[in-house]
Amino acid sequence: MSRDHRAELDRHLAWFEGKLPPRFARFIGWVRKPSSRLVRIPLALLLIIGGIFSFLPVLGLWMLPLGLILIAQDLPFLQGPMARMLGWIERKWLERKAAKRFL
Repeated sequence: MSRDHRAELDRHLAWFEGKLPPRFARFIGWVRKPSSRLVRIPLALLLIIGGIFSFLPVLGLWMLPLGLILIAQDLPFLQGPMARMLGWIERKWLERKAAKRFL
């Protein structure tokens, strides 16, 4: 089951990478590689901590889900929930895009 969640998470992340500007997409692609684990884990932890302290002016709540998505690459118990969350976001994104087309 964990392998299915991992594949689903990878598919959603690849889809989102395609929506990013090329420079950010390359960075996210590099961070997702298994060889970047020593960078990914501290970066994810910093983003999670920054998301927790989102009440401060520079930090934002957007950091928390991004950190969780990154750390889910290495923690199998987070892969299922993060894959479901990204699937929900992808569906809403596509629904909104389709609704705009009809306007």
